[in-house]
Amino acid sequence: MQKTLYITSNGRLRRKDNTLYFETETEKRSIDIENIEQIHIFGEVDLNTKALNYISQYGIILHFYNYYGFYAGSFVPRKKSVSGDVVVRQALHYLDKEKRIFLAYCFVESAVYHMMRNLRERKEAEAFLNAIEDEWENGRFNISSISELMGLEGRVRNIYYSSFNQFLPEDFYMEKREKRPPTNPINALISFGNSLIYSTVLTEIYHTQLDPSISFLHEPSEKRFSLSLDISEIFKPLIVDSVIFKLLNNRQITLEHFDEDLNYCYLNQEGRKIFINELRNKLETTVRHRQLNRNVSYKGYIRLECYKLIKHFIGDQVYSPLKAWW
Repeated sequence: MQKTLYITSNGRLRRKDNTLYFETETEKRSIDIENIEQIHIFGEVDLNTKALNYISQYGIILHFYNYYGFYAGSFVPRKKSVSGDVVVRQALHYLDKEKRIFLAYCFVESAVYHMMRNLRERKEAEAFLNAIEDEWENGRFNISSISELMGLEGRVRNIYYSSFNQFLPEDFYMEKREKRPPTNPINALISFGNSLIYSTVLTEIYHTQLDPSISFLHEPSEKRFSLSLDISEIFKPLIVDSVIFKLLNNRQITLEHFDEDLNYCYLNQEGRKIFINELRNKLETTVRHRQLNRNVSYKGYIRLECYKLIKHFIGDQVYSPLKAWW
């Protein structure tokens, strides 16, 4: 299985002969480039075109994060897995209102399922679980537009986030969800985790024939890979939120792992390392797939979701979103 490399220190990426190195002031280590599919860069890292060209030959995506640890952009090599037919069919599903709403609904349905799954494990959140079920059941049969669907999803998610105060430590009280910028530790954790899952999903899309800019729930735009946002909706509660709950309730991350700067709260370097390590473990955890009859990692389920969309576009099989059964 190809691996993910996270670079959290300052340094340089350099190619020498047929080897890629990461160098800091105190060490120099080689990178097993043949077994890497993506590199997440958080520190101040210098690299030149020689290194970029070498990285491109292996189809490795570089994801860059800003000073606060939030996603800034990606270096995406030329795609090797392309299909004009798939892209045309993907675009046609966007242009057809009913087909677009169907797919958008699937993404939200899976997200809501995984939110409720998280709360079912916690007796303290029973009232919030019931409120989500009522909101979803009362609204999901009356969807006639993307805006109505996103409004319903937003109401469900607000209830979901409100439940966090029932089972997370008091230090991580959430008054409301804040994104730009996050002003407290719990919002900083959610934003950081969502950035990581967005870029992870983007890597999985890259290795398929899907076009990452043609989306269904989120409006396509020139400044983002919006299909990654769509698919991320499925995996944010399933992966990111479960990682947050574990880290906070086990006191692996505390207030000392955060810094503040002009109403901007963010994980410090040590906090990022702890979060990234737990996220990596989660993504590499395997679950027996019921149809394939083999173990599949959480990251593998993201790739499978992309393949299911392709099958839907070409008419092989109607798309059914992931609903974790384990």
